[in-house]
Amino acid sequence: MQFKNVIGHEKVKLRLINSVKEERVSHAQLFLGPEGCGNLPLAIAYAQYISCLNKTETDSCGACDSCIKYEKLVHPDLHFVFPVASSAEVKDKPTSRKYITQWREAILEEPYLTLAHWQNRIETGNKQLLISKNESEDILKTLSLKTYESEYKVMIIWYPERFNIASGNKLLKIIEEPPSKTLFLLVAQDSEQVLTTILSRTQLVKVGRIQEEILSAVLVQKYSLETSVAQKISHQSDGNFISAQKLIEHSTTEEEFHDLFKEWMRSAFTGKVDGLITWSENMASAAFGREKQKQFLNYSLHVFRESLMRNYGDSEMERVASNEVKFLSNFAPYIHGANCIEIIELFNDASYHIERNANPKILFLDVSLKLTKLLRVDAP
Repeated sequence: MQFKNVIGHEKVKLRLINSVKEERVSHAQLFLGPEGCGNLPLAIAYAQYISCLNKTETDSCGACDSCIKYEKLVHPDLHFVFPVASSAEVKDKPTSRKYITQWREAILEEPYLTLAHWQNRIETGNKQLLISKNESEDILKTLSLKTYESEYKVMIIWYPERFNIASGNKLLKIIEEPPSKTLFLLVAQDSEQVLTTILSRTQLVKVGRIQEEILSAVLVQKYSLETSVAQKISHQSDGNFISAQKLIEHSTTEEEFHDLFKEWMRSAFTGKVDGLITWSENMASAAFGREKQKQFLNYSLHVFRESLMRNYGDSEMERVASNEVKFLSNFAPYIHGANCIEIIELFNDASYHIERNANPKILFLDVSLKLTKLLRVDAP
């Protein structure tokens, strides 16, 4: 992965390149940015640049022995850690090492990877993906070895939010005082979910959303879109390359979420308790694992945000798919200053509790019953 393959972020790239030129490479860095910004491919490109044998002023050469191995993600001094769970293939003590083949395939296919796509790839069903204590033990063993070819050993940790206290604490000392020429590159979306003891030991690399004009140009080139269409999609996706892809491909999951949300809101507004019970049971069924439930709650928050933007903001800032426009025109008036804060807090709390294994049937029914009251609050 070269810098030229990462969409946008030219200032961040320049800062990273200069850190190598000036020999100011921090041993532990946190690439923090929202989903779809490209912080994972950026971290890989940075690692490749550090290890490149013939660096240019702006990128790795892409042709030396090191770069060739990096392009295939098989360099012996490049190591990955990512959330996993048991599956039909890996039944006991799942770790990243046991899924490394699928990981390489997934990244080479689409470096702008989401947690949901990764879970589907390794077929772990409804299980939550975590970075466990077994993983931390593997990391310590791996980093105790000397480098094979490069000056640096690089450990890229994707989603450090998925460390638990036990697994995270095992790594505190090595992150703070790693072996010589060892780099930790953590790739995260939400710093508040990263253990503070890990967060305090890293240097922050902020990776913002992709600029609209840059994303638009990439969409024109990659998908052969009309410029006007690409500009609209770029605007709606809010600098999120993954969201832009979904808008182009008309994701079936988004369609499913949209239909579920409409059904839910109609039952909640009319106060049909039997309908809400049936709906909650459906959300708690085997078809909806915890990851998918959290994705749905995030989708719901997206609809609430767009409703507020329609009521109080600039219509140019709306970021909605075509199938949402008609529904929003009818639904938006019910999301306003008198109830929006409580609704958003309700859904954030629900996502938090789903993350911590709350009973989904009880949780969604509780949210549903509270919504019946909040949706009937009169606008100020």
